[in-house]
Amino acid sequence: MTVRHWAPAAGILVLMLTGCAGGMNTPTDQPTPPSRSEPSTPHATPPNPSIVPSARWAAIKDDLVSRGVHGAPALVSAEAVTWRSGALGCPQPGMQYTQSLIDGMQVIVEAAGRRYDYRFGTSDKPLLCEGMHTPRSTNR
Repeated sequence: MTVRHWAPAAGILVLMLTGCAGGMNTPTDQPTPPSRSEPSTPHATPPNPSIVPSARWAAIKDDLVSRGVHGAPALVSAEAVTWRSGALGCPQPGMQYTQSLIDGMQVIVEAAGRRYDYRFGTSDKPLLCEGMHTPRSTNR
């Protein structure tokens, strides 16, 4: 084949490649959201005290009494949170938990000179988180 026969084919090939490459370099109208990795600990959010439902407050008082803590508990903070798993932000070694978002509440009280960090999921049964840092999850 001579150069004369290759020239039209080469021209067509260049046009096809240019058309394909042009779409890759065209800026889009929509920005790409930044890549975020979820931190291993929940985000602390500004305090947003909320009212502790009476059933939950009674459950906290009952739990304190069962632990031999006497005296009325004082509310330090209460927040509606979304926990990252069924561990409610307080995982225990060797336990397995639901891996889904759980709407709940964190209530910190003080009684007999000590602070108690209670966690609630969807029920009114409290989980006392002992011996751990008290990170909160995301506010609802």
